[in-house]
Amino acid sequence: MGTAGLPGAGRTERSRIGRVVALAAALAALGCGDGDDLDSDTEARWAYLGFDRAVDRALGLGFAGFNAATSANIPVQEAAGDVSGTITVAGQVDQGASANKEMRLVLTLDGYADGAVDDPVTAGVVEEIAITYDTDSAALPSLDMSLRDIPDGTFTGTLAGEMLLSGDVDARAVFALSLSGGLMADGDDVVREPGTLTIVGTVTSGDGTYEVHVEK
Repeated sequence: MGTAGLPGAGRTERSRIGRVVALAAALAALGCGDGDDLDSDTEARWAYLGFDRAVDRALGLGFAGFNAATSANIPVQEAAGDVSGTITVAGQVDQGASANKEMRLVLTLDGYADGAVDDPVTAGVVEEIAITYDTDSAALPSLDMSLRDIPDGTFTGTLAGEMLLSGDVDARAVFALSLSGGLMADGDDVVREPGTLTIVGTVTSGDGTYEVHVEK
């Protein structure tokens, strides 16, 4: 005989369903932190915010390679992330005595992470956000720069390509950034002029896009 006609059968069924729903909610909560619960716009935004410090680091490595170059190939430059991993810059620079130079560089990221960042959209600090960046050796992101009126002129450039994210964001993110700023002499070297860097462009992840406009 079925249970539908028994006293309390409805309550028993509702209780069972309630336990199933509660279990599903608990399992979903356990999955938080792996990025699966984030919408695409948030993924794209965090993808840039977690990499903002690395943009400065990549530019610094590019200029270090430029100053150390004795041939078209710059010496490979590498630096550690604030938390883990490395970022490496390699490539070529124009030779000759011209005051205008072009650099064609590529970035390699290996377990690179800089740690906690602020998220202005959520009006507060995103504490303990952990995003790690890697790259595919078959499709490295590019960092191209044009230096004008060296040593005290200006530079423009682009940082473009795909990065693999893990941690609080598990995704592939495509960066399409334009860079500009001033140049200055530092002894015999050419460096970026502090406080003149502008970064604009987009970062996309899935269906989400983050519009970047940073001045620092």
